[in-house]
Amino acid sequence: MAVNVETLEKLERRITLTLAATEINSEVESRLKKLARTVKADGFRPGKVPMSVVAQRYGYSVQYEVMNDKLGQAFAQAANEAELRVAGVPNITQKDSSPEGQMAFDATFEVYPEVKLGDITAAEVERVNAEVDDAAIDKTVDILRKQRRTFAQRPAADGAEAGDRVTIDFEGKIDGEPFAGGKAEAFQFLIGEGQMLEQFDTAVRGMKVGESKTFPLQFPADYHGQDVAGKEADFMVTMKKIEAQHLPTVDEAFAKSLGIAGGTVEALRADVKKNLEREVKFRVLARNKAAVMDALVNNAELDLPKALVDAEVERLVENARADLKQRGVKDADTAPIPAEIFTPQAERRVRLGLVVAELVRQNNLQAKPEQLQAHIEEMAQSYEKPADVVRWYLSDRQRMSEVEAVVIENNVTTYVLAQAKVSDKLLPFDELMTA
Repeated sequence: MAVNVETLEKLERRITLTLAATEINSEVESRLKKLARTVKADGFRPGKVPMSVVAQRYGYSVQYEVMNDKLGQAFAQAANEAELRVAGVPNITQKDSSPEGQMAFDATFEVYPEVKLGDITAAEVERVNAEVDDAAIDKTVDILRKQRRTFAQRPAADGAEAGDRVTIDFEGKIDGEPFAGGKAEAFQFLIGEGQMLEQFDTAVRGMKVGESKTFPLQFPADYHGQDVAGKEADFMVTMKKIEAQHLPTVDEAFAKSLGIAGGTVEALRADVKKNLEREVKFRVLARNKAAVMDALVNNAELDLPKALVDAEVERLVENARADLKQRGVKDADTAPIPAEIFTPQAERRVRLGLVVAELVRQNNLQAKPEQLQAHIEEMAQSYEKPADVVRWYLSDRQRMSEVEAVVIENNVTTYVLAQAKVSDKLLPFDELMTA
């Protein structure tokens, strides 16, 4: 029997479902009989509870289950016969009138939209790249040295200078009044490494142990502490200790301390370069992927199913709650989070997902088994035991689904860059790594 599909507006559709009352009653009776074999009731042995008691106690819930099951089956069959791609969950309501011996329902739902991909060959995409040069290697080696530096107390006559670790007492006041977070004792920080505001950092330079100093400090307007942002404070600082840092020499002993095979400086630099190139590759791919996705979204035409957007908004809200909970926020589960703030992000995600899916379908860009294996092995190389990481991914279907999604996005990126009008840009290493 042909299914009559009514178009309401854009993606919204409605179909009528009918269920035979006798079929519903028969299934309810069957389930109650099955339930009666195990149900317990005071005054009756197990399996001997009268059907009237079972029906009175469980009849409503069993009928609700049967109706849900039968409606679900009827809707799935009708959608399949009408060749509909249903987006989200249908809203099913019982009609006011039904044919004799039947129960009629209206199922209102949305369908997936037709996605019209734009002319990819006309899309303009900026493709970035970056190189790992000797300066990048030197900078990374310096970071490794700083991670293993030691400190020794300076002579009392020496003043504090850049690179020193100082221990201070300080107190700040605004209009003569102390403020929250403006006082500390035995507080340590490294001069010249951006751990304190520049005015504070500069004021401490040159101070000697036992010396006290008062100076004004202007908090930036965008300072994270809203109570003091944009205000001027007066600080009094007392120097308690000054320690000079000692950086290890880059030699074979240093290389061996890092577990470098061969233990030579050349091997250390080669290992650093290899790791940096791997990181650069992933960052460049992420930048280029984002540019490709922007081009796809901007060049496609489609209507968005509200059901999919609402589901994505709900998922983003739950993620926000989970993040608050992880940060230790009290009552994170009930904290008021306006769903509408996530709507633009949800709409973009849904739009992009539909566009990418259509491009993949049209051009056979699905992830191949060998691509999944290669991607996992490449990611595993940055870990101490790559083989264990590979097994960890391969042993879990959810993790493999995540890998598959990434590989598909990579395939899409490669395809679009091969088709679009591409302009190449070489980024400085530091710009790429700090983006």
